[in-house]
Amino acid sequence: MGGCLSCCGNSAEETNLMPSPEERRQQQLDAAEKRRQENESRGIKNPENVRRQQQRALEQERREVEAERQGQAQPTLKWQTT
Repeated sequence: MGGCLSCCGNSAEETNLMPSPEERRQQQLDAAEKRRQENESRGIKNPENVRRQQQRALEQERREVEAERQGQAQPTLKWQTT
């Protein structure tokens, strides 16, 4: 008879299965960070190469802005790749 009552109420084992709210929050943050990283690299074979290309483009922009500020602005051709 005691076996029948254990399935109807919350047993001590069931309450221990749920993580604390702080642990759950940390798990959610970790999962969100993992999803963000996966989405950033989706479709990119070499993420390091993409990062270097972005840095080169930013550096080129900085040089152009600096040249314009110094009055050395020359019309330059820009290559655009898709």
